[in-house]
Amino acid sequence: MIPTTRLTIATALLILPALLAVWFPFWGLSWKLLTPLLLLLALLDLLRLRRLPSPELLRKVRTSIPVGVWTGVELDLRNRSDIALDVVVHDHYPQGFEVEQQPQSLVVPAHRQLNLFYRVLAKRRGEGRFSGADLVIRSPLGLWRQKRFVDHLTQVRVFPNFREIARYALLATDNHLSQMGVRRRQRRGEGSDFHQLREYRTGDSLRQIDWKASSRYRRLISKEYQDERDQQLVFMLDCGRHMRHEDGAGAHLDQALNAMLLLCYVADRQGDAVGFLSFGGDERWQPPMKGGDVVRRLLDRTYDIESTLQASDYLGAAHKLTSLQRRRALVVILTNSRNEERDDLLKAVSLLVRRHLVVIADLHEASLDTVVQTPVVNLQGALRFQAVMDYLGQRKQGHERLAHRGALIMDCRPQQLPVTLVNTYLDVKGSGRL
Repeated sequence: MIPTTRLTIATALLILPALLAVWFPFWGLSWKLLTPLLLLLALLDLLRLRRLPSPELLRKVRTSIPVGVWTGVELDLRNRSDIALDVVVHDHYPQGFEVEQQPQSLVVPAHRQLNLFYRVLAKRRGEGRFSGADLVIRSPLGLWRQKRFVDHLTQVRVFPNFREIARYALLATDNHLSQMGVRRRQRRGEGSDFHQLREYRTGDSLRQIDWKASSRYRRLISKEYQDERDQQLVFMLDCGRHMRHEDGAGAHLDQALNAMLLLCYVADRQGDAVGFLSFGGDERWQPPMKGGDVVRRLLDRTYDIESTLQASDYLGAAHKLTSLQRRRALVVILTNSRNEERDDLLKAVSLLVRRHLVVIADLHEASLDTVVQTPVVNLQGALRFQAVMDYLGQRKQGHERLAHRGALIMDCRPQQLPVTLVNTYLDVKGSGRL
């Protein structure tokens, strides 16, 4: 129980008659009468506050929310008492969340229910827990305050932000993929799976002409092919310590995961199966799967993946994948490698290319590009520039060795990864290399 400002002021005012009684004795009688009266009122108000039942609390929030997006939370307070309650509400939102419009004050009429709203912003993926709410209730006369905790557990799952996937779906529907930088090339008849017969068009090659159908219809008929379907795409997602680095929009692991989900959507539209293997401390395996809900199922498996402090064991992950994935697949390694790890990565690629087509999406920090683009004006800047250029030179040599072993190399910043990854996948599909 905490006395309010009202009770403090009333107590302070009692000191005035006591001081005046020194010079004017009749004020002493007033002080003797007012003190017991205030004490009685305070005790009665305290007893009434202790007997007041706590309001019932009901929280309404989506159980699955995206990271980095403000999400509304609704609290319903029901007053079961016979008098109105003056309440200050502070909900216990998950640790690491940002919040707006908390705490809030409201007066709940007797036997009535009121709603209040606030917003939360999840900063990272994983599990979130709303444990309950703190209620600060004022006594009927406003002389006391009591803090109570109302237990109401709500668990939420914070998923990667899939707005880019929805945006990509819209662009794909409207045939505006170039807005994202995704290249779409008209390659009639260049696929490997037969699609349909159609009339001959200018530019069709002679090998596309179906002479039997042409003689039957008495006009030239061409065969149209499409890219081969029912192929398999497997991601190797690095969860090691280097993926903890943050560049602008978030950690490298978060941005790699967003790019993975985007390409998952594209591959599903192409009729391919998608799976993943995570390594570097958090090891999970999802065999390649197809279907309209493949993105949702991958979200369920990856939303709580976190980067660790462990070193990435590329060779160990490659051995594990070769034992799990027997069929030839496009293996995309999402990582942020260092020069000292290049030999281990080289051995892993040498093992994987025996059966699979390997693409390495090797992320690098935006700060490296910043140093290269910054004019050199002093000795410290020159030393920094030279150190970065040496590092980038060794990195390039390592990538050339990996390419010599048969891997396709993507060296890009995390912000460039989604579009670059999709374009590489479409190029592989179009070339028939898989």
